[in-house]
Amino acid sequence: MTAFRVLSLIPPMTQLNTPYPSTAYITGFLRSTAGGQIDAVQEDLALALVLRLFSRQGLAEIRDAAAKIPPRKQSHQVQHFLLNFDHYDATITPTIAFLQGRDSTVSHRIVSRAFLPEGARFAPIDAYTIDDQEDTMAWAFGALGTQDRARHLATMYLNDLSDVIREAIDPRFEFVRYAESLAMSQPTFQPLAAALAVEHNLVDATLHDLTLATIDQHQPNLVLVSVPFPGAVYAAFRIAQSIRAQYPEIKLALGGGFVNTELRELTEPRVFDYFDFVTLDDGERPLLALIEHLKGKRSQQRLVRTFVREEGKVKYINLMEADVPFSEVGTPTWDGLPLDRYLSLLDMLNPMHRLWSDGRWNKLTIAHGCYWKKCSFCDVTLDYISRYETTTAEMLVDRIEAIIAETGQTGFHFVDEAAPPKMLRALAEELLRRKVSISWWGNIRFEKSFTPELCQLLADSGCIAISGGLEVASDRLLKLMKKGVSVDQVARVTYGFAEAGILVHAYLMYGFPTQTIQDTVDALEYVRQLFGAGCIQSGFFHRFACTVHSPVGQNPEEYGIELIELPPVSFAKNDVGFIDNTPIDHDLMGRGLNKALYNFMHGIGLDEDLRSWFDCKVPRSTVPRQFIERALQNRG
Repeated sequence: MTAFRVLSLIPPMTQLNTPYPSTAYITGFLRSTAGGQIDAVQEDLALALVLRLFSRQGLAEIRDAAAKIPPRKQSHQVQHFLLNFDHYDATITPTIAFLQGRDSTVSHRIVSRAFLPEGARFAPIDAYTIDDQEDTMAWAFGALGTQDRARHLATMYLNDLSDVIREAIDPRFEFVRYAESLAMSQPTFQPLAAALAVEHNLVDATLHDLTLATIDQHQPNLVLVSVPFPGAVYAAFRIAQSIRAQYPEIKLALGGGFVNTELRELTEPRVFDYFDFVTLDDGERPLLALIEHLKGKRSQQRLVRTFVREEGKVKYINLMEADVPFSEVGTPTWDGLPLDRYLSLLDMLNPMHRLWSDGRWNKLTIAHGCYWKKCSFCDVTLDYISRYETTTAEMLVDRIEAIIAETGQTGFHFVDEAAPPKMLRALAEELLRRKVSISWWGNIRFEKSFTPELCQLLADSGCIAISGGLEVASDRLLKLMKKGVSVDQVARVTYGFAEAGILVHAYLMYGFPTQTIQDTVDALEYVRQLFGAGCIQSGFFHRFACTVHSPVGQNPEEYGIELIELPPVSFAKNDVGFIDNTPIDHDLMGRGLNKALYNFMHGIGLDEDLRSWFDCKVPRSTVPRQFIERALQNRG
C-alpha cells in the first residue's frame, strides 16, 4: 500500500540560524503514528529563499532589477551596490560559507575591513551613545578573537544587501518580519488579497520556483504550511498560490501560531482560494482526523478544530476528540532539513542577546502550556497557554538523546512559555545521572522556587542562559498584571542565576494601563540597578499591546481603560486599541527607555542621571539608589 505523503513547509520569514520547530514536531509525530502509513517530510523554504537570493546568481538578478530604476530614483544604498557589484559578487559565496560554519579561515580577511564592501549598515552600530565603531567592537569582543567579530561584520554585510532588496525590489522584505503589516490584526483579507494579485517581483518569483521544485521532489498528497508569525503569512499564501495553480489536486492546510491566535473568528471565504483547510491549536489531533478524511475513512463533518469552505461560506467543524497527550507527541525530527546550511548571525554584540540569532539550537518543549497562566497581558485563554501538561524527566532525556543522535549537536533551546521549576529540577538531575552533556537555555518565571541551590544545579546540568518577564519593574503594576512576583524577588532570583554563571535576559514592557511617567522612570531605575548589580545581562523593552484573548482585553474596566470598538472582522483579530486617560506619551518615553537599555547592555551609562536618556522633561526617580543592593543583602 502506498503511504500517504505529508509535506510540512516553513515559509519565509522565520529565522535563519536554526529551523523553526513546528515542522520538526509534526513530522516526528506523524512518522511515529499510524503504523508507517503516513510518509512525513519537511522543507525550510525560508532558508532556501535567503540562500538563493544571497548567492552569485541571486545577486546578479538583484543587480538587473535594481539597474532598471532610473538613477535619480536610486537610493544611496542601491547606488553603492551597483557601483560595487563586482566586489559583492566576489565575496558573497565565501561570506555565506563562513556564516554557515563551513569556512572559518575567511574570518581573517573579513576582520581586515578590506574584504567586504561596506554600505550604510557599517556606519556606527550604536545610534545612541557609542559613537566609535572600532572602539565598540574592540570592547565587545576583546580577547575572543576574530570569529565573532567577523560574524558581526558579515551580518552587517547581509543587512546591507537586504536593504538593497527592500529599496529596489520589495519594500516589505525583512529577514524576520516580512510583509507582516499585511496580516497582523488585519480585520479584512483585502490588503493581503491585493498584494497576492500583483505580478511577481524577484522575491516572489524566486519563492515560486523553489516551491514548485520542492513539490516536484516530494510529490505530496497534503501540504502543511506552518505560520508562526504575521511576518510569514504573505509568503505562506504565495506558496499556496503557486501549488494551487500548478497542482490543483494537492490539498493544502494552514496552521501555526498566527492562525491559533489571530484567525479564530475566520469568516473570509477567499482564504480558501489558497488553502483547503485551516486548523487551530495543537496540530496532532486535527491532522490525524484530516488525513483520515482525505483517505476516505472519515467524513468532512467529523474533522477536528478545522475551518473549511462549504457552499461559498466558511464553516468551523470541531468533533470533540481528546488531544494527543504531551507525553505521546513523540520526538521532533530535523531529518530533511539542511542543518549545515543555516546562518549563524550576530546582530547584537551583547552575549545573551545574541543567542536568538547565533548558533543552531535544537528546539524542545519541557511542558505544554503555562503552569501559571494568570498574567493579565497574556493570551491565557488560548490552548497553547491554558492547557498545562508535563511528561517525565526520563522521557525528556530520551528525546534529548534521540535528537543529539540525529543532529550531532548538543545545544538546546527549551521553547516553553515558562518552564516549570519542578520539571527543570527533575530534568537537570536526570541529565546529570545519565551523564548527558548539553548546553541549554529557556524561558522561566522569576519566582522564588529558583533558589541559589536550584540555579547551581541547572548550571551543572548545562544551563547557560535564561529569560523571563520582569515586564514593568513596578510592584504596583506587577500586582495589577498578576505576575506573582515583586521587584526585590526578581533581584534575588536573577542574582542567583548570575552567581551560578547563567546569563539572564529580562523581558520588559512599557505602556501598560495606568502606567504614569513616574512609574516609567522608576521602572528604568530598577532596571539600571539590576544591570549594575550583575543580576541581568540583557533586556528588551516592548510596547504593551492589548489583545482580545487576554484578561485586559476581556475585562478592560478592571484595568482602567476603555477599548476602541473594532471594525467588523472577517480575517485576523488580535490587537485591540484602547483609551487610557493617564497623561503620558508612551512613544516618547519608549525612545528613552530603549536608548538607556541599549547602553546598559553594553555596560555604559550605568552612573548617568536617568533623566538624560529622555528627550523630554521627566521627574527624578523615587526609587532608593540602594534598593536592589539591599534586596540582595536580605536573600537569606
